[in-house]
Amino acid sequence: MATAAVTGATGYIGGRLVPQLLRAGHEVRVLTRRAEALRDVPWRDEVTVVEGDLTDPEAARELCEGADTAYYLVHSMTSDRSFEELDERCAEVLGSAAKNAGVDHIVYLAGLHPDTAEGELSAHLRSRVHVGEVLESSGVPTLTLQAGLVIGSGSASFEMIRHLTDVLPVMPAPKWVLNQIQPIAVRDALHYLTRAMDIELSSSVRADIGGPDVHSYAQLMKIYARTAELNEPRVIALPVLTPWLAAQWVNLVTPIPRTLAIPLVESLQHDCVVKDQVIDEIIAPPEGGLTDYETSVRLALDKISADRVETTWAAAHPLDVPSESLPSDPEWTGRSVLVDERERISTASPEAVFAVIEGIGGETGYFSLSRAWALRGLADKLVGGVGMGRGRRSRGQLALGDTLDWWRVEDLERGRLLRLRAEMKVPGQAWLEFMVEPEGTGSRYRQRAIFFPRGLAGRAYWLGVTPFHAIIFKKMAARILAEAEQASV
Repeated sequence: MATAAVTGATGYIGGRLVPQLLRAGHEVRVLTRRAEALRDVPWRDEVTVVEGDLTDPEAARELCEGADTAYYLVHSMTSDRSFEELDERCAEVLGSAAKNAGVDHIVYLAGLHPDTAEGELSAHLRSRVHVGEVLESSGVPTLTLQAGLVIGSGSASFEMIRHLTDVLPVMPAPKWVLNQIQPIAVRDALHYLTRAMDIELSSSVRADIGGPDVHSYAQLMKIYARTAELNEPRVIALPVLTPWLAAQWVNLVTPIPRTLAIPLVESLQHDCVVKDQVIDEIIAPPEGGLTDYETSVRLALDKISADRVETTWAAAHPLDVPSESLPSDPEWTGRSVLVDERERISTASPEAVFAVIEGIGGETGYFSLSRAWALRGLADKLVGGVGMGRGRRSRGQLALGDTLDWWRVEDLERGRLLRLRAEMKVPGQAWLEFMVEPEGTGSRYRQRAIFFPRGLAGRAYWLGVTPFHAIIFKKMAARILAEAEQASV
């Protein structure tokens, strides 16, 4: 039995890798900035959790202590110009900790990229290449697995293809839609990452990984359409659309926010195909062979249809974005606070009321003025926010840390409390909170919209939306209780 130290365990790949490592019989240690964020994952009690930031040498030291293999699965994926410095710092800290702890080897998931001058790569691809170099320079043998588009339920690459195809029957697109791309099914990427625990490295190795198919991006969209039983989109390649303009378009018509759309689009500016088969000398392919693109699309759609999506791109926190929880009542730590509060008594049981509350968002909506919510989401998209398109990971249940449209589940006590923290762009901090308690033979329902304004702009924003709140939140409370009471009949 070996021990794995995993960074990025709350991310799309890390959240799926950890249970596979456990099933393979390995011990697993994970690093997270907030241990509570892992409370609801099914493997929480099977791992050792180290709380801390990857820029903190002490946290990295504790993570790597006693580990045989360290996994580096984090990327800052932000439009902030300082992201390259942050990526470099995190790689230096992890590499140094792994070296001092006597870790046998590091496994790093990087991006597939062409052999081109460094200056011709996008900033994010260039940073990924540099992170690999920093890890290699630590003196710990490093296996860098370079993957292109990862196709699976909930992956950013798949969601981008899915929504572009679903929304646009005719797509004016940049000329890069004709570039050759070699995607990989998420199950195959996880195969290589899991088997990397068992290898022996005497020196660092870089290996491309990809599926058996090479297609243009336009072909990927058409194959998706056929598999999803949709009309194939007509893709028109135009030489005038710059990567920046294309990213704005992706931001607008897909759930992918601008900060993520920009690096995704920039990574498609070159042909991205596997250049050699070095990986076969290190790790054998999956039994039965690599998964072709059409099959990977079908598997992803099947998981979405069956409501069995394990992780999503939206669940990962960027490295440089703090996660601030709502301060405790009633003092609000001395800050200015604006609140819209609703309280009602219902004949429905607390369990029935909470079942309705937990189904909020996504396809269900918010029980009031759906067009108003859609317009607010569009406005958020236009200023580079996440908008309403992220939906839910699961249609049935929420878990701590889940994203829900422009919200994130900050606190969850099933049957009693749901608190959502806003991740839309507003001049302040916002939460939406639902509480339900027994009251006689029924329940007491309490709903609060809480806003900490930032400066004059924050106060002006709240005053501007207050008239809408008076309608939206009143109707939301009434409909939630009406549905719960109807279900209890």
